[in-house]
Amino acid sequence: MNTLTTELHVKASGVSISEDMLTVDLVDGRSLSIPLIWYPRLWHGTDQERQHWEWIGDGVGIHWPDLDEDISIEGLLLGRRSGESQRSLQRWLENR
Repeated sequence: MNTLTTELHVKASGVSISEDMLTVDLVDGRSLSIPLIWYPRLWHGTDQERQHWEWIGDGVGIHWPDLDEDISIEGLLLGRRSGESQRSLQRWLENR
């Protein structure tokens, strides 16, 4: 039996965020556009909070310190949405 394994070694080179989309430019020339609603903390964040991001490592992920959100580039490529539970998100919203 064969097992398919995937190892993605793609890194990001740029990030832009609009009112409803996250766009990530990759070092290989591709760009990914993802709806912000997939990441509720980004969706509920202010423009200022969304624009304040940092690289994780050398572009393997993105961290938003004001929103306590981390997104890996591999996760974006694989189409993974936020895995945060509604209960956790609700607690976070209540403490904002």
